[in-house]
Amino acid sequence: MAMYEMKPEYYTGISFVDEEHKKLFEIANTIYDLLIDEFIPDKYDYIMEVVNELKDYAQYHFKHEEEYMSKTNYRRLLSHKVAHDGFIEKINEYDADIIDENQKESLLELLEFLTTWLVEHILKQDKLYAE
Repeated sequence: MAMYEMKPEYYTGISFVDEEHKKLFEIANTIYDLLIDEFIPDKYDYIMEVVNELKDYAQYHFKHEEEYMSKTNYRRLLSHKVAHDGFIEKINEYDADIIDENQKESLLELLEFLTTWLVEHILKQDKLYAE
């Protein structure tokens, strides 16, 4: 059972966008699974891996979304792009040393940031250009 999943209200009706959002929810689940796994004493390598996966995939997804918005002459493209850039900046702020020393807190914070962002961003911003 996945903790985080695409609910019906998260669907934009643009298939590639929905598929890519699903993948971001999968990454959230990976973070959650890592957080509750008590059998891995040192999660540092796993955390770094998932942080990098999130960053790479988010950049890939944002590029797709922005190309689509550009093609459809979406008038809020610029502010949407600013939101995307802010997300990447936040991920870039994750410091390896801080993560190493506070693994649980880092995972919790990352999970909260990602899930809040996904829900807020999809419901409030992505739905706008889908209309």
